[in-house]
Parts: sequence; C-alpha cells; structure tokens
Amino acid sequence: MKICAIICEFNPFHNGHKYILNKARELSGCDAILCIMSGNFTQRGEMCVLDKFTRARHAVLGGADCVIQLPAPFAVAPAEIFAEGAIKILSSIPEVNHLAFGSESGDIEKISKAAKILRSENTTFKQTLTKALNCGESYIISYCQAFEACGGDAGILQNPNDVLALEYTKAILRLKTNIEILPIKRIGSGYNDGEIKQNYSSASAIRANLHTPLIKSNLPDYVYNDLKSIAADVRTFENIVKYAIVSNGAQSLAKITGCKEGLENKLSSLSHLPVEEIIAEATGKRYTSSRIRRILTCNTLKLYESDCKKFLTSDLYIKPLAVGNELKDEILNALNRSEYPVVIRQRDTGLLSGIAAECFEKDIFESKVWAAASGASIYDYSLITV
Repeated sequence: MKICAIICEFNPFHNGHKYILNKARELSGCDAILCIMSGNFTQRGEMCVLDKFTRARHAVLGGADCVIQLPAPFAVAPAEIFAEGAIKILSSIPEVNHLAFGSESGDIEKISKAAKILRSENTTFKQTLTKALNCGESYIISYCQAFEACGGDAGILQNPNDVLALEYTKAILRLKTNIEILPIKRIGSGYNDGEIKQNYSSASAIRANLHTPLIKSNLPDYVYNDLKSIAADVRTFENIVKYAIVSNGAQSLAKITGCKEGLENKLSSLSHLPVEEIIAEATGKRYTSSRIRRILTCNTLKLYESDCKKFLTSDLYIKPLAVGNELKDEILNALNRSEYPVVIRQRDTGLLSGIAAECFEKDIFESKVWAAASGASIYDYSLITV
C-alpha cells in the first residue's frame, strides 16, 4: 500500500485543509492519506477548540483515510521536536513513502537546500548566531543572519509553514528515512492572517470568530455544526494553568524545554496575574509569546524536556483516532506492520511497557486536563469509523 502522510493539528478543520488533502492524493498518487494529528493541545500551547476524536472524524470526512495521534510530548513542543516526533512515528510504518504539507513557497528544491544548511549548523552558522545574540539581536533575527551567512535565503524563514517544512525535512535527513517530501503551495489567507475571507481563511482567524456566522463559508458543514456546541473553555484552562504554576513551582518550570536563564523564576513570580498578562510580561527579544504559552501549557501537562528526549529515542506506539470505512481493513493492516504496537482498546496497552507506557500516560493525562477544562469527557480507547 502506498501511503501519503500529513502532519497536522486541524484546529479546526477548514477548507484549506481539505484542499491540501485532495492535492496530496492527486500529486502523490497514493492509495491512502494518513494524518498524524496533535491531540487536544497544539504546538503553540493552545487548547484545541474541539477534542481530538471530533477533529479526527472531520479529517476523515474531509478526505483523509485514517488519523493517528501525535503523542502530547511531541505535539506541545518546539517545532524541531514536533517534527521529529511525527517523522519518527511515520517512519515506523513501512508503507508511508510521501509527506505532504502546506507551504508558502511550494519549492521542493529551496526547502531541501535550506534544510541541509540548517541540519549541519556548521561553525560559521554557530559563530554568526552567537555574535548576533551577543549584540542584542532577537533570536529570530540572529538565526536568520546565521542562515544567510551559510548561503541560505532568509526569506523562507519568514513563512510559518515553510519553517515547519524545514523541520520536517531536517527530521527526515536526521532519521535517514526514505520518505519523500511533497510541498503543496498554500492558497487563501496566510498562516497568521486574522481577517476572515470568503472561503479560505486561516485557522487562527476562524478561532478568533468562532461565535459568528462569518466563518460558515470557510468550513465544511459538519465542522461548522460541531463548532456551534463548542466545548473548549479557554478561561477555565487558564485557571488550571495558574494553579499549575503555583502548585508545581519554579523547579517544575525549569524542567520544561526552553525555560532557561531564570525564566522559571520570572514566570513563577507572575502567577498572580491573568495568563495573558503573564505571557505579555515574559515576552521579549529572547522569548516569543508562543514560546511562553507553550512553556506554561507544558508545565500544566507535565511535559518535561528529559522525558521528551527519552521518548524520541525509544520505541513507542501507534494510536489511531479515526478511520474511513472504505479502506479500514487495509489501513489497519498497514499500521499493524509498523515497528510499534497499535493501541485502540484498553487491553492493547498491555502491549506497552517501560518508556512507551510512560509516553502513553502523558496522552491520557492530556485528555483528562482538556476534559476538566471543557466540562466534556474523552474516552481514549476508541476508534471512530466514518
């Protein structure tokens, strides 16, 4: 079976995502589309607007053949870990031979060249980066300068989807897999465009207008109807985040990826403020608001750097969330040929031991936190058939 994979969040699933799925099938000539999707929290540390099973069902209705979960320690992590965790799991499935993704450039050669430069991070790169940082430049500007010093075009680093594309390609190179990349040029709004368009608005614009009819033309009907009864309660989650800061303390924050140079003490000292004010106070040249939000969410979900490193170097599992009825048997058979066990029912957890079992418990805890914040319930031992 020839499978084309897509790494995604679908928060929520919209017309642009459906376009990517259709183009991926067309351009790859695959037999099936397999999505590996974040669970209930995103890479930027945000609570997903709908639970993972609902979003997985939307993806299958929109053209995917199967959706599996990206474990929480990778899903709520910096882009490099997000990408490597996804590629690690996908490369364990022999039939996966393409990875499709949305891209501002859509240029496979440009992405491949840039990934090789960034993968090596040679002496010139490191020296330029350090010099720029020492001169007071922000990390992002310093990184771009180092990239240009090695012959790269920094323009590609200004595009959010291209940045993720580079991380996917770097992970493929690092893990020495045979997966071929398939960039698909984005249409419609840019990743961070907050304006609602007629048909192809960004996910962030849709989330900002969830309770208005403006978003209807940008979503399949089945997504729009589910969003009417949206369960996610950001305000409740923010209270949980504040409680975690107070109860876990600065020592816990210091164990989170990217929480360095005394940032843990600053965040701990700001616990009396609303979460958005904590993020604003801690944001600066070295720390973006997305990084601060992710750190706070990781602290709440107990996703620590040492665990993440351990999970990246160990055998894990495949957790299907939803599958299309037409190719159900073929897809599940392909997943069962993975190096990793497939976990659907509760009894399947008996196939996990040691580090894999620890990682799976992180997914279970993540679901419990989302359920506590939303007032909904999630039964993790399910497989939605569409």
